Amino acid sequence: MRSKPCLTLDDVFKMVEACRKAGAKVNEEPTVAIVDAGGALMYLERPDHNSANTVHMATGKARTAAMRARPSSAMEARVKERPGFLTVPGALAVRGGVPIFYQGECVGGVGISGNGQNDEPIAQAGADALAGGGGDVVQSEPKKPRNKRS
Repeated sequence: MRSKPCLTLDDVFKMVEACRKAGAKVNEEPTVAIVDAGGALMYLERPDHNSANTVHMATGKARTAAMRARPSSAMEARVKERPGFLTVPGALAVRGGVPIFYQGECVGGVGISGNGQNDEPIAQAGADALAGGGGDVVQSEPKKPRNKRS
């Protein structure tokens, strides 16, 4: 059996703060969703002026990024090539979701909504806060190579 890293709430709070700061730089207030590696919601924040729809969009983007270990924009691009990917259960093919990596392992996803083309850069700022900030994620064993997914 192997050990697997997982997000802590302290990690989540660091990422949320980074998303807020990145949004403020472009005069936006993002709806932020952060999920763990299995897509379970760990944090959700919707500013007063953002619509209720942004909750579903941010959460879907975060889950898509976490479950596929790649940005939701990759799913958006894949759907253009192969529309059948729209039927993938629980996936949202819209840019704005970014996977969270720790020591080469996908440990979750950040999803942003309500900011148009700024969604993905704001989400990336959140994910980068963990990577650059020495998060509290538990140490994992060395990762073994895995097969490429479509």
